[in-house]
Amino acid sequence: MSIIGKILGSDVLKNVHNIVDELHSSPVEKKELKIKLQEVLTKAESNAQEQVTRRWEADAKAGWLPANIRPITLAFLTMIFVIISFFDGNLGSFTMNPIYVPVYQTLMMVVYSAYFAGRSIEKIKKK
Repeated sequence: MSIIGKILGSDVLKNVHNIVDELHSSPVEKKELKIKLQEVLTKAESNAQEQVTRRWEADAKAGWLPANIRPITLAFLTMIFVIISFFDGNLGSFTMNPIYVPVYQTLMMVVYSAYFAGRSIEKIKKK
């Protein structure tokens, strides 16, 4: 699923296509409009990825603190979350409160996706 689709919701493209289908125009015009809308969304996604890459490059060139503030903040917040989630009600025996499981799943997906997708884009741009 595209980043724009994730940001706006999983059914955005379906809703756009449904709106296009409800227009009173010929099938050819509807198809052309759908293609144009898809191009706009693809371009927006590409621009969003480019902005993230530019921000990371600017941070890397700015000095030690600007280059490391996000990783330091990420490490700090992760440590605090892990400490709180592990010690939440664990005075006698260890049990993970089920409420933390979806948070861990989401964090892992976001972190791995951002890191590996970002690194892949950087490597492709260098070539």
